[in-house]
Amino acid sequence: MRSGNEPATARSPLRLRFWLSVWGLLWAAFGTTVFSLVGRPGWAAACGVLFLIAAVDLAVVLRHLHQGAHWQPGRNVPPYEPDHGGTGR
Repeated sequence: MRSGNEPATARSPLRLRFWLSVWGLLWAAFGTTVFSLVGRPGWAAACGVLFLIAAVDLAVVLRHLHQGAHWQPGRNVPPYEPDHGGTGR
């Protein structure tokens, strides 16, 4: 049940997730490169996997950002009637 002004004041964490994904992408690329150069293939592979995860997350975030805002009910839409434990009749 909605109680208050949540839809009016809600903020999406997508922009924060975008920048964290970019930051993770840069660090994972750096780690993959450095560990490959110093001869640590296990760590380079681990950073490569993190790079792929960050890239997929970045793609998902960009897709959601391009979709735009979703509809939120306004102030004139009353909250749902709470369930009083009836049989649904």
